[in-house]
Amino acid sequence: MGDMDDDDDHDDEGGDGEALADQQMTTVSRHAFGDSERTAFSISIIENMKEDYGLFVWPCSIILAEYVWQQRLRFSGNRVVELGAGTCLPGLVAAKVGSFVTLTDDANRLEVLANMRRVCDLNNLNCEVLGLTWGVWDASIFSLHPQIILGADVLYDARAFDDLFATVAFLLQSNPGSVFITTYHNRSGHHLIEFLMVKWGLKCVKLLDGFSLLPSNKAARLNGNIQLAEIVLNHERIEETFSSGAG
Repeated sequence: MGDMDDDDDHDDEGGDGEALADQQMTTVSRHAFGDSERTAFSISIIENMKEDYGLFVWPCSIILAEYVWQQRLRFSGNRVVELGAGTCLPGLVAAKVGSFVTLTDDANRLEVLANMRRVCDLNNLNCEVLGLTWGVWDASIFSLHPQIILGADVLYDARAFDDLFATVAFLLQSNPGSVFITTYHNRSGHHLIEFLMVKWGLKCVKLLDGFSLLPSNKAARLNGNIQLAEIVLNHERIEETFSSGAG
């Protein structure tokens, strides 16, 4: 019995140590938008350096969030879905400017989904949080009816590109007039992206240098070569596909 008690004490100490380590790896970053007292606000994000990329605010997310702020009149009152949201900064800014927001990430990444809920509470924002795995056709994807789809740095793993574009194409087809707005690094493989856009009947209608969107104080803290793209259905391509099939 004495040995068992010693083991229990050791386990408790180990658990406390792990909890302390997790706490030390967790930080809250603040992201400001607007430059007037009337419109300015900030979003607080809980980040955890111990976890994987889903709990860290990447430059693509900062740029996309800034774009949402700049386009706030366009976002206000619209239904917005953020794919692969992670720390969900763009989606939270959309909610702040009046969008009805659903934040999504891989249904298997429970810690990321739980962090999303904590961040929503921290910012007093009422967003739906949903597990959505790209390329999986379950009830979650059929419940979404976005007018605007957001995706920050979702084009980082070429193995997931096809599933991502399948999901985006389905949402765009199911919601006429909707648009997918994404930010990505130029390292992401343009030829593969272009091929998959053709495959899934999509086209890019706007392409911007991400850093051109940022105020100088934000741009100075980031680096990389980041593009922002707005992507919609290519109706001409879809009509050609159906015509070929009918023939």
